[in-house]
Amino acid sequence: MNTAFSTPAELRALIASGVWAKPTSGILDDYQQANLAVVPQAQAYDFLLFCHRNPKACPLLAVSDIGNPMIEFHGSVMDVRCMIPRYRVWKKGELVAEPTDLGEFWQEDSVAFLLGCSHTFDAPLGRAGIPVSPEAPAVYYTNIACTSVGNIKGNMVVSMRPVEASKVPLAMNITARYPSGHGAPVHVGDPAVIGISDISKPDFGVFPGVPEGYVPVYWACGVTPQVVLPNSGGDYLFTHYAGHMMVMDHTVDEVAGFSV
Repeated sequence: MNTAFSTPAELRALIASGVWAKPTSGILDDYQQANLAVVPQAQAYDFLLFCHRNPKACPLLAVSDIGNPMIEFHGSVMDVRCMIPRYRVWKKGELVAEPTDLGEFWQEDSVAFLLGCSHTFDAPLGRAGIPVSPEAPAVYYTNIACTSVGNIKGNMVVSMRPVEASKVPLAMNITARYPSGHGAPVHVGDPAVIGISDISKPDFGVFPGVPEGYVPVYWACGVTPQVVLPNSGGDYLFTHYAGHMMVMDHTVDEVAGFSV
């Protein structure tokens, strides 16, 4: 079966039909990608407030109506149940499934949140002479505390990309332009400072190595909800699987120009 695609809409159609279930890093450069978190209505306001108080980790792009899996973003409508390649499902704080479709899990009180993703600035970095691996970035749990809201509390998750030491200021300046991609880094250098004991063993993704003359640079990551939400008292939680994102119809520069 032909799995070629040239637009985000074509890719989402392939994902929804079950044909394409791979990570979304390194594809359709320059298009906004998004993380997903779906919570019960009873938690939705607290999580919305959590996103506003922690915009580096949870840059909010769109919120669905209660029970409606179709989410709208500046004229595009996406089905959050089936247009992401892989998901994670928690019940009462326990991870119970990692399906390729949320259809059987969706609830009448579900509220979906799309959050910005750091994949979105990989292409701008590459054009500036800062190469980024096409593999999903290395992702780590840290000791960086998020601002709590009610029972939603915990530490930030980060993604790491090695950057040539002389180009770190450039990387910081470029990514600061893209708040929908988590903006500027939250840490540069020694991983132990942010609670990472072994940089070669990420919690998700692939460790790319840190060549001589390069330093590890860390950005806030949209996997953070998968740390702070499972034990927050909700009946259920649905998220994307790390590295498997919603690929949206707008470029990162378009999104950066949208008013919040």
